[in-house]
Amino acid sequence: MRKMRSASRFWALALAGLACLLGGWASADDQWVVFEGKDGPGKGKHIVFVTGDEEYRSEESMPQLAKILAERQGFKCTVLFAINKETGEIDTVVSDNIPGLEALKTADLMVLFTRFRELPDEQMKEIVDYTNSGRPIVALRTATHPFFYRKHPESPYAKYCWRNKEYKGGYGRQVLGETWISHYGHHKHESTRGLVAKGMENCPIVKGCEDIWGPSDVYGITTLSGDSKPVIMGQVLSGMNPTDGPNPEKKLVPIAWIKTFTGTSGKAARVFTTTMGHGDDLKSEGFRRLLVNACYWAMGMEDKIPARANVDLVGKYDPLPIGFGKHRKGVKASDHAL
Repeated sequence: MRKMRSASRFWALALAGLACLLGGWASADDQWVVFEGKDGPGKGKHIVFVTGDEEYRSEESMPQLAKILAERQGFKCTVLFAINKETGEIDTVVSDNIPGLEALKTADLMVLFTRFRELPDEQMKEIVDYTNSGRPIVALRTATHPFFYRKHPESPYAKYCWRNKEYKGGYGRQVLGETWISHYGHHKHESTRGLVAKGMENCPIVKGCEDIWGPSDVYGITTLSGDSKPVIMGQVLSGMNPTDGPNPEKKLVPIAWIKTFTGTSGKAARVFTTTMGHGDDLKSEGFRRLLVNACYWAMGMEDKIPARANVDLVGKYDPLPIGFGKHRKGVKASDHAL
């Protein structure tokens, strides 16, 4: 019996070591995944991805982005998921559990892609503490409305609710620049062409981003808050193909911008937000490069952004179609490990 246990432990350690050499491994409790960065400008930096949206397949797109940043750029990347406590599986409709958020304590960057989460206070504290620390944030799509307090309005974190009236617009508007407003493009009927905003042609974030397109529809906005500055404008196309012409009745609307946020630490954080984020948007090389460049910029590494960053997909990437509750069933965090 002792020999059997020793043999099992040997093979477990051997498999874990092999996974590390290949670039990725799942945590022991199988609730998040870590991709150890290879050689590159990002070596020594740690990016934590916080995912949890019911519709746009962030549970598939963000592991792929993390793999690109680890394999192609050298960053260590940890990806957190909405986890069903009973099954241990990734379950996007679970709005009150994202284990592993303590990884934010030592993160160099948080990438946020959540929608209408109502996390327990001990989990939410990790996100808020990070936000107030002055460290950078990259946010995608439904991160403009990341939290929705319905069951526990008495929570000290309820002010971050997307439609809070006192802390106007909650986390999205106060930290990122805007909350949820509307679908400006016709959802699932009008796609998005991304165009570099006037005056931002020399911004390091747009290097090599000549062709940005995705099936995301353009989100509506009011006025971007704080010192927000548009980087990419969204052109509403008349159909769901990149060759479709623009809808002449709809003006350009910002779909990616930069700003700063100063929290309780008194330190200003760099923030990049994009309202693109459909699972298939990541199939656009231009959009992938925009996100990778944004991560560099957010961490103050803009001098490391090459003319055309390597953003080739790592392995197979074929996300399921968008839709509520239509995520892949039976998937655990370790299934994303390389």
